[in-house]
Amino acid sequence: MKDSGTYNVDREGFYGPYGGAFIPEMLYPNIRELEERYLEIIYSETFQSDFKSLLMDYVGRPTPLYHAKRLSEHFRGQVFLKREDLNHTGAHKINNTVGQILLAQHLGKRRIIAETGAGQHGVATATVCALAGLECIVYMGALDVARQSPNVHKMKMLGAEVRSVHSGNKTLKDATNEAIRDWINHPVDTHYIIGSVVGPHPYPDMVTRFQSVISEEMKSQLLEKTGRDHPDYLVACVGGGSNAAGAYYHYLDDARVKLISVEAAGHGVDSGESAATTTLGSDGIIHGSRTLLMQDADGQITEPYSISAGLDYPGVGPIHAWLAKSGRASMVNVEDKEALEAAFLLTRLEGIIPALESAHALAALAKLDFGPEQNIVVNLSGRGDKDMEAYSSHLQEYPNNTEE
Repeated sequence: MKDSGTYNVDREGFYGPYGGAFIPEMLYPNIRELEERYLEIIYSETFQSDFKSLLMDYVGRPTPLYHAKRLSEHFRGQVFLKREDLNHTGAHKINNTVGQILLAQHLGKRRIIAETGAGQHGVATATVCALAGLECIVYMGALDVARQSPNVHKMKMLGAEVRSVHSGNKTLKDATNEAIRDWINHPVDTHYIIGSVVGPHPYPDMVTRFQSVISEEMKSQLLEKTGRDHPDYLVACVGGGSNAAGAYYHYLDDARVKLISVEAAGHGVDSGESAATTTLGSDGIIHGSRTLLMQDADGQITEPYSISAGLDYPGVGPIHAWLAKSGRASMVNVEDKEALEAAFLLTRLEGIIPALESAHALAALAKLDFGPEQNIVVNLSGRGDKDMEAYSSHLQEYPNNTEE
């Protein structure tokens, strides 16, 4: 977890013009405490020892870098999958929650709150709270509660209280709003485990650092498998964008690596039902940071849509807003139908069922121009257990899509 350089957050908490901490007065003590202490704590010898031990023995790291040979033949390039889906709890989210629960303990917090969309962050938070013996409350939009019921059951089994949110479009944005309100009302004993690289500084940087284990492992794994420690293309889906931030971290200033950020276009970028933030969004403030967000002419948030519960967020992490605006990352939009096709393709060719979020990243492979000797890494951020209801409703549409 070392500084990455040019694209790293500055001392004021900004990535270029994006980031900062725009928060209610009641939260200033909490944010100030985090800002003043997070780096000292997470780079302490005790923290690092505990963090690395839990990542190895509890989470199951390092995750494999898998050369998907049949998928490579299909796309005529060398496709590698970073298998974050094999982590304990089934996604990259656990990397961050392990780090943040240790931080909360160092800060003396006894009550944990979190927001969740697809439920993977909620499950990961409930998991580490059970491990640490701390109270856990997870806010989740009512729509997501309905479409991600397996994860809701897991959270409850782990001892968390799941609070269904019925405001707005009843998804991730609204869950985040309620979690922030809770934190305002319980500022002393509560730590808010934000699940992505969003929110006020220092959260985007802190979450990125915890997720940077992904690219740290990737460098040594690529060197072993290919003879060089970097890919030609690095592809990841972006909602808030924590999996992408972690996958990119050690390559941010490596011009040899083309960063491909994949957003959810829903039914089409211009359909009115999309979550393609960097295409449709403009500068604004959401959940404590300045970033790109979907809003109307009056500055009111435009409700996003995606078949993927983890990607229908109207904003994007400030690091990704800057990577997009600066041109360091190329943004690719993927529609629901394209993500579904990619999910069934991977399942039929490699026997791996991806999360719908990860399926968006996979779908970008059909939109890239690479050669047969080039190496492409796709960050497979989660597994598809939670999305089986959505997949099963489309089985008849994809009887066999493995033919060239």
